[in-house]
Amino acid sequence: MENVYLIIVGFVLLLAVFDLFVGVSNDAVNFLSSAVGCKVARFRTIIFVASFGVLIGALLSSGMMDVARHGILRPSHYSFEEVMVIFLAVMVTDVVILDIFNSFGMPTSTTVSLVFELLGATFTSACIKIANSTHSIAENSLSFADLINTDKALSVIFAIFISVIIAFTLGVVVQWLLRLVFTFKYKEKLKYLIGIFGSIAFTTLAYFILIKGIGSSSILSQDIRDYIKENTTLLLGISFVFFAILSQILHICGVNVLKTIILSGTFALAMAFASNDLVNFVGVPLTALDAFLEYISLGANPQIKMTILEQSAKSPFIYLLISGIIMCVAMITSKKAKKVIKTSVDLSKQDEGEEMFGSSKIAKGIVRTSFQVKDIIKQILPSGTIRFINKRFDNVNDYDMIRGAVNTVLSALLIIMGTTLALPLSTTYVTFMVAMGSALADRAWKRDSAVFRVTGMLSVIGGWFLTAGVAFVACALVALILHFSGFVGMFAFIALTITILVRSNRRHKDDNNATLSEKDILYLDEHFANLSNAEPNKATKLLENHFATTQLEKLTQVHQFYTTALDSINTNDYKKLHKLKKTLRKAREDNEKLRDNELKALRRLPQEQVVEKNTWFHLSHNALSQYHYCLSRMITPFVEHFSNSFSPLPQYLISEYQIVRHDAEDIFLDARNMLSSLCSNPQDASKDECKAILDRADVLKNSLSSLRKLHSARIHSDKSQNLATNLLYLALIQETQELLSILRHQVRANHKFLTQENETIPDKTQR
Repeated sequence: MENVYLIIVGFVLLLAVFDLFVGVSNDAVNFLSSAVGCKVARFRTIIFVASFGVLIGALLSSGMMDVARHGILRPSHYSFEEVMVIFLAVMVTDVVILDIFNSFGMPTSTTVSLVFELLGATFTSACIKIANSTHSIAENSLSFADLINTDKALSVIFAIFISVIIAFTLGVVVQWLLRLVFTFKYKEKLKYLIGIFGSIAFTTLAYFILIKGIGSSSILSQDIRDYIKENTTLLLGISFVFFAILSQILHICGVNVLKTIILSGTFALAMAFASNDLVNFVGVPLTALDAFLEYISLGANPQIKMTILEQSAKSPFIYLLISGIIMCVAMITSKKAKKVIKTSVDLSKQDEGEEMFGSSKIAKGIVRTSFQVKDIIKQILPSGTIRFINKRFDNVNDYDMIRGAVNTVLSALLIIMGTTLALPLSTTYVTFMVAMGSALADRAWKRDSAVFRVTGMLSVIGGWFLTAGVAFVACALVALILHFSGFVGMFAFIALTITILVRSNRRHKDDNNATLSEKDILYLDEHFANLSNAEPNKATKLLENHFATTQLEKLTQVHQFYTTALDSINTNDYKKLHKLKKTLRKAREDNEKLRDNELKALRRLPQEQVVEKNTWFHLSHNALSQYHYCLSRMITPFVEHFSNSFSPLPQYLISEYQIVRHDAEDIFLDARNMLSSLCSNPQDASKDECKAILDRADVLKNSLSSLRKLHSARIHSDKSQNLATNLLYLALIQETQELLSILRHQVRANHKFLTQENETIPDKTQR
């Protein structure tokens, strides 16, 4: 029996490692999005600062472990066997739910999931115990108040959801007031105001990091903690004066104080996240380990009561250190973390362009009502006041450092306040809602994007409430199954959880390998972040290099799709064709995102260059989109045909098409080589080389026309042939012709975009 429970505890501890990776992937957005959004430093620098904060916060988080021990359930009424059912159900449900949300790039609340999972599993166990005690003479009748810590549970839930309103409201108010003072042209005013602003920010961070964070931990002696508590006002006054002078001196010396504030706020947020949220990942496993050690020490009786869990947690230093290290590694290596960060940054961005979310009726109603209220306010306020406010909000910059400083400092303030009160506030709720509030105050949600941003915010918030409901119901059901199935059910869920995690990570890896979108986005961020400040010639060169590189990559990708499609058709491989169809859809979506990003970069070029390049830019990207539509039309009939197990293409048709395929692939290779040359030496590009490719494509298209006529004659002359397969072959010929037409458009447009030749390259495309 001991060995069986040892395996279960070991699995729960192993899940803690997975939970740390999954949870950090979700919660990295909490402390990285502001620094990433306003680009205060290189990504690796931001990660280093955040990692140091996470490590310190993890070592200070021991007191928060009590939430998992007796924050929801009253362990003195539960046996070891019962708490193990609760803890296993919580961990299995938690890892799976968080992984699903991260896979979709949706930031959800690890705190909400933990609290409602504990509540769901405890509720199930409580119902079973109450039912058993009612029918048992030997056992006293129990109530929910005896089995569930309802007061603490309600206070935690109330604190979590009230934080949404508080964070959003403060984000709007604080950002609006600061923007009114600083405007978007804040650099001109820093020499007068940076001392006061820096002092407030640094003093706030120092107060909560040192006084409320380290100052309340067991790291310091009791005498030092008492001194800090008794002299808090004096220390704050000294800090305010010191940081005011320091900020002014640093600004005079040329140091960007706002960057320092944001990086300090990132550190504080990371520390607050780890100290507040570590319980969400390892609180339950460490509590399960304590319960197991108590079970062993009292004679390995599964029915012993877990009264020891009523005591406060004394988490060993080594466990906290290991947890902090794992969180740092997860934050550095997780690709899902970058996906979740992108969601938050995109909803806060000032730029228009590609939006992650569509519109909804609720969002439309909210936006429409907001504009009506705005019109009423305009009628009430004097016109001079409105002009003054509008002038202060005259936007010339994107997500800037004033907003980044507000997001980090205000979020850290709210989160560490919750930690001080031993309330596990949702760091996701707080940081996300502060960011949304500051974005609204900054008028980032313009008329043409507001409905999409509101829909996105409502989708994320709805996801949080969905998390609560799903976590409660799912964990309650898992606990119910575990209770009645015993060890068989436990090991079955262990196997199921491992399978789900393996498949999820494999699918995510496949998705990343399927397209180049993440690489494109990172490339754009790196090379175009300061494009608006670059010299015109340098900006043009940057865009041309990126355009040539991505066009080459996309053409290579299309060539691979074409080859894969034909290989699958030749071998009657339905599964590969079906997978390719999904990949084409995803690639088309990624191309649209790439197009929007490059278009924003194109708009930053000098006007005369924008006019000259604009036509060829759009023709090139239209070609990329048409490739995927054409390939999709090519393979969709074959997917349907093969799914019904119909006859494959006859071998003589496959052999006949191989000649066409060979010539088409040669043209693709020549086009890729030409683009590769344009990437390295656009000034040496040959117009004759481009014309030769266009002419070869025309020749092959004419051959395909002859082949199409030949095959049509076959269909009419030989009635014994399979009509379905012959029509498929005819469609294959037609779509190959279309593919070559698209290739001609792309080659010509790329050549014109990169070489800026005024001579006309004849376009004899025959549709």
